Amino acid sequence: MAALDFIGTIGDEDEVPEEEETGSEGEEPPVTLLKQKKLRNKCVDFSEDFLFTEKDGEYDDNWMMADVLSQLKKNRAPTTLDEKIDKVRKKRKKEEKSTKEAKRIKTDSTEDTVSKPDTIKEDEEPDEVEVEGEADESDGEKEPEDEEDDESIAEFSSADEDILQKADTLKLKGKKRKKKVPGNDSSVFFEDAPQFDDSLTFQDMNLSRPLLKAITAVGFKQPTPIQKACIPLGLLGRDLCACAATGTGKTAAFMLPVLERLIYKPRQTPITRVLVLVPTRELGIQVHSVSRQLAQFTSITLCLAVGGLDVKTQEASLRAGPDVLIATPGRLIDHLHNCPSFDLSSIEVLILDEADRMLDEYFEEQMKEIIRLCSHQRQTMLFSATMTDEVKDLASVSLKNPVRIFVNSNTDVAPFLRQEFIRIRPNREGDREAIVSALLTRTFQDHVMLFTQTKKQAHRMHILLGLMGLKVGELHGDLSQTQRLEALRRFKDEQIDILVATDVAARGLDIDGVKTVINFTMPNTVKHYVHRVGRTARAGRRGRSVSLVGEMERKMLKEIVKKAKTEVKARVIPQEVVMKFRDKIEKLEKEIYAVLQLEKEEKMLQRSEAQINTAKNKLQKDSEETRPERSWFQTREERKKEKVAKALQEFEVDLRGKKKRKLFMENIKKKGEMSAEERTQFEIMKSQMYAERIAKRGRRPKRARVMPEDEPKAGAGNKKNKTNKSKKSVFDEELTNTSQKALKQYRAGPSFEDRKRLGITQHRKGGAFKSKSRYKRR
Repeated sequence: MAALDFIGTIGDEDEVPEEEETGSEGEEPPVTLLKQKKLRNKCVDFSEDFLFTEKDGEYDDNWMMADVLSQLKKNRAPTTLDEKIDKVRKKRKKEEKSTKEAKRIKTDSTEDTVSKPDTIKEDEEPDEVEVEGEADESDGEKEPEDEEDDESIAEFSSADEDILQKADTLKLKGKKRKKKVPGNDSSVFFEDAPQFDDSLTFQDMNLSRPLLKAITAVGFKQPTPIQKACIPLGLLGRDLCACAATGTGKTAAFMLPVLERLIYKPRQTPITRVLVLVPTRELGIQVHSVSRQLAQFTSITLCLAVGGLDVKTQEASLRAGPDVLIATPGRLIDHLHNCPSFDLSSIEVLILDEADRMLDEYFEEQMKEIIRLCSHQRQTMLFSATMTDEVKDLASVSLKNPVRIFVNSNTDVAPFLRQEFIRIRPNREGDREAIVSALLTRTFQDHVMLFTQTKKQAHRMHILLGLMGLKVGELHGDLSQTQRLEALRRFKDEQIDILVATDVAARGLDIDGVKTVINFTMPNTVKHYVHRVGRTARAGRRGRSVSLVGEMERKMLKEIVKKAKTEVKARVIPQEVVMKFRDKIEKLEKEIYAVLQLEKEEKMLQRSEAQINTAKNKLQKDSEETRPERSWFQTREERKKEKVAKALQEFEVDLRGKKKRKLFMENIKKKGEMSAEERTQFEIMKSQMYAERIAKRGRRPKRARVMPEDEPKAGAGNKKNKTNKSKKSVFDEELTNTSQKALKQYRAGPSFEDRKRLGITQHRKGGAFKSKSRYKRR
């Protein structure tokens, strides 16, 4: 075979070399600096713009995003942020090149003056001219590849690279013994789900043929544990409160029973029967695309109503009465108050995806308004990776005999996630940007999500990393919907290596191939941490999370280490490496300011153009009929108060004993620009304010609800209770008794005097039966 130059096949007894898995627990990836020379060796014959029509062996879902993309606004900025960063970088490269040339000419001239005597001056000028001419000729003869080489000068010198090649050290963090904490006994309110059958398949769930065909087309083979537990109970119409780890297929778990019920439901009139509420626009688009995949072989109609998309298109589809509506709370309330032919009176199933976020303080008022407008006779399903156990919050959603399905604990991360933490010393808080830059340049160079607390920090990190030569995108609330979807698309298509995002991208987004999640600061709570790191290690794959932890965040770190089921490691970056990157960032501050100034100028131009357009529209509308303004369930003053209560800048001033925060905010306003330490302090402060608001909200007294009374304990405790009952005051007996009988007795109504004054007949217990006093013997 070898003589004929044929490649032999592998025999049965031959050993097959196994491929190494990326991100394996045993081996640490080597430290490699990002070099642009690797990217230059490209094939000249192959066009970069060429795209394959379909990925081999994968399901193409572009047809589902077509209607979403058609609703996006076509207004585009004159230049993107990446173009501005490239402009500033090229300017810097030219300046560096010119300074190097000037230094070289100076050194040559000094050498010539030293070697030649002072009398010969006429011969020097032609020599210099000849040298310059040769240089010009050589520059003219350069190929385009060489021009690119000159433009992309290495970010670090060879001396710096020797320091930067030092490897990070990993230490195993010891776990402390878990203390037994008495848990909330919610068995009074919940009914635990029966144990599901592990051997259950989609064919055993009595699903109809169109759904089974769609499941096969999408590529689902075996149902996940949450799907095995939820689908049979959802088909029975039970209220569910389900919790499972991120990336376990919760969307299919609540959509399949809903679609099965809608297939055989007689559609006499076009009405909306199912409402799915999601916290973010991107998650709504994702749920809509998955639902369309599952309903592609049925006649069930779906509608997407989220912010950032065209309102008129959504109103037209809502008037048609879609079977399933997927919406965010804000846009849904907008349609309820401004679309007269649409209401929620016919809703049969209400689903809250990421339910703990939907019941959070930011959506509190909106959720109250939506639930008030919903039908009372409905099935309600709550799904999340971190479900709250508090009974009263769930009771406010009016669940009826709900079934609790907890496949994982509330704070369980993905099973194959490797957690790493980097300690930040108290006087080194300003090194966070340098540490993140070192991680992204040396170790984790692709498929990385970087989470920040604020939108300003995310924008700054995009500019900073872009100036360092990395391919970066950003995702947060200050961007338009077109920009947000474009950033997600580029990250999924591997056009960018790093996605800098706020907590907008922390919930529910399923992005294939995310290898690493980096936390710039620790998030608000442990639940937020679980959602952030859940963007990697999804669906049984491996992944890694790296979190930067300061002294003020160590309490959360201890909680995470206690609850971790796998080994948690501490990463230590050499101090010389951090100092090099800190110096690099200080040098780039002028360029960051230049990019921000370009953006500011562009925004001012756009604002002036928008003002001119609005003035033109007003002049045209005066002649035409004016349209009524869109109404909202809150006034502008109420919305302002709600925003101020949740904003960091105003909230910390109102708190007692928070003088340090007040002084900190005043100093920032005086300075105008923040240092690296102050920016980090601002990030940590915002998460602390959120945690304080949650704690304050938990201490707030709850309203009285009719709840089943606790059964009296057997034994000696009963005797004590009996003695206490006799000693109870009138206040304890009447006003603190929340039993059903007491609430009926003290229900508000007209008093005896009011009845007499109004002429209302008093109903006696005996009814129409006359008293015996009339029949007494005289």
